[in-house]
Amino acid sequence: MSSLGDLASIGVESLSSVSASRADRLAEMGIETVLDLVTHYPRRYVDRTNQASIDGLVEGQEATVLATVRRVSTRPTRGRRAMVEVDLFDGRGYLHLVFFNQPWRAKQLREGAEVVVWGRVERYRGRRQMTNPLVDSVGDQTGRIVAVYPQSEKAGLASWQIADNVEEALGRYCAGLTDPLPAAIRERERLAERAWSLRATHRPETEADYHAGRRRLGFDELLRLQLVLVMRKRATERHARGIRHSSAGHLVDRFLTGLPFPLTTAQRRAIEEIRADLAGPCPMHRLLQGDVGSGKTLVALVAMLIGVEGGHQAALMAPTEVLAEQHRANLAALVAGLELDGRRDGLLGRREVSVGLLTNRTTAAARKRLQAALAAGTVDILVGTHALLSETVDFADLGVVVIDEQHRFGVEQRAVLRDKGAGGLVPDVLVMTATPIPRTAAMTVFGDLDTTVLDEMPPGRTPVTTSWARGELEEAAAWERVRAEVAAGHQAYVVCPLVEGSEKVVARSATAEHQRLSEGELAGLRVGLLHGQLAASEKDAVMEAYRLGQLDVLVATTVVEVGVDVANATVMVIEDAGRFGMAQLHQLRGRVGRGAERSWCFLLGEGSGEDGPRRLQALVDSSDGFELAEIDLDLRGEGTILGTRQKGVSDLKLASLRRHKKTVALARRVAFELVDEDATLSSHPELAEELRLLVDPEEREYLFKS
Repeated sequence: MSSLGDLASIGVESLSSVSASRADRLAEMGIETVLDLVTHYPRRYVDRTNQASIDGLVEGQEATVLATVRRVSTRPTRGRRAMVEVDLFDGRGYLHLVFFNQPWRAKQLREGAEVVVWGRVERYRGRRQMTNPLVDSVGDQTGRIVAVYPQSEKAGLASWQIADNVEEALGRYCAGLTDPLPAAIRERERLAERAWSLRATHRPETEADYHAGRRRLGFDELLRLQLVLVMRKRATERHARGIRHSSAGHLVDRFLTGLPFPLTTAQRRAIEEIRADLAGPCPMHRLLQGDVGSGKTLVALVAMLIGVEGGHQAALMAPTEVLAEQHRANLAALVAGLELDGRRDGLLGRREVSVGLLTNRTTAAARKRLQAALAAGTVDILVGTHALLSETVDFADLGVVVIDEQHRFGVEQRAVLRDKGAGGLVPDVLVMTATPIPRTAAMTVFGDLDTTVLDEMPPGRTPVTTSWARGELEEAAAWERVRAEVAAGHQAYVVCPLVEGSEKVVARSATAEHQRLSEGELAGLRVGLLHGQLAASEKDAVMEAYRLGQLDVLVATTVVEVGVDVANATVMVIEDAGRFGMAQLHQLRGRVGRGAERSWCFLLGEGSGEDGPRRLQALVDSSDGFELAEIDLDLRGEGTILGTRQKGVSDLKLASLRRHKKTVALARRVAFELVDEDATLSSHPELAEELRLLVDPEEREYLFKS
């Protein structure tokens, strides 16, 4: 019997079909061990009993063809570039292939070679043809279903060569592969055995085989990831001593009663969930997810005030100085006049709730005064950036931590703030994100957190009308709208992707665009400039002038993406919009429409890349951040979401968060079942071994020490 750990300890050079040079070429593809090799899964399959025959190909449609190379020729084009022409025959018809500027195809596609090609069928001079199709060399495989592997022209390895190596590895090392999943769970959830699944994925006899095999192996990937998250969650609950916050006083009630607007139902529900967490013995670890403008900051402030009311302090960490300063200004305005007694500093009477600010721009003298006030307990809420993580920042009694825009911070940074609690007690943690995440992705990335979703917008928010300006006339209409809104007493943003111009990147820079617009389309208007390379004092002056209405238009980089809140701004113009991600565009659009006035967002330029037009059109069609997040996940894949997680346990080679939603939920249920029965998986040693093998050392030490 062998395990994944055993396979990981065997180098590919142990296979008789792998020469020293082949081992080097496999290493170029990241395949160094037998485990790497057998988890290098086929990217598609060609069923010889059901494949498209050349004489049945339909013009204009994409098709996969398995055929034999009959003729190869190369000739130069007018631009002195090579054009390779290939004729394929499958026993029923001929297909002509044309490759432009790919001279190496002549060596790859030798006469007699068997290949799989995929592309769009054309008709040229009466012949069926594909131009620049995808090609896989599969060798002389006589099986009914041919597995087509990701191959590497750079490494000089074809699909059929990888298939030969996989075949030997399966026969020599994988026939007796252990299955770490309890048989009862396999039978209940109709999951195939692992050894069979591995064989069925690489060498299926039927289409049903590879579907069943890939489902089981994809489930294993998700289960390992969920086990890490669930073990971390349960370990924290089991070992961390939390603070039992009491909101028996009237501070929070006075704050909520004094608000000039009603809470949404979603906000009230979120506050009750958080209040219940804070009252419990285990430290809160909750994700607060909501769309742009859904009122997350207010909910977070209530959480912090519950902590303050009980005699503790609160901290809010933001990813940028601009956002930290905006948060500090907003919180200070919201709690202005809100009083609590002076129990912590020993003074009689009452005092107002105090909100401090700490960033890397805080001067040494101001930092010294702030640290003294923190230690004395006279700063109730401290807002800051990464500066909060400094060893010199000591709280008298930190009780509640709020982390904004979690995707900018790691798990380790969360842990540093948790460790700043007093007397061995762990502060409660609320993580906020204004970038909506699809449920399956949130379940996977934030699986150690409980989740609260704000799915309702406060009354008075006006939907933003979004237009995609693709030509000169449409762009002119955008600038005309900016001038009209300024004439009506409103303000506008213009966002550019770069600060300075670049010859390599064709995009308008904020600096150059500020000058161009001031002299051109927006001449006569008061146009300001804001970007990350300005001195701190200049940034402050520009933002303050914009907030006070002393500037009509703010030309900026993405420093205004989150946190900047000017209700009088009603137009957002995003230049070179195709260079921004969908979530970033949605965030930028959220800077307008923050008041009762009708607002507009103009996306300028063509969408870049294959998915660019779809991304921009999706923003025109929808203002729902959660709907856009699903579209974004579908377009870009989960790599962008899982990219912050460590390599190994998070590698999803077969599982897909967007295609396999039911399997994600199943893996989470099974992970809870296994961990709640056995916190350290001691009765499931094979599973524990796989986690030790695939998680990073720090995570491993934390999970198994706990």
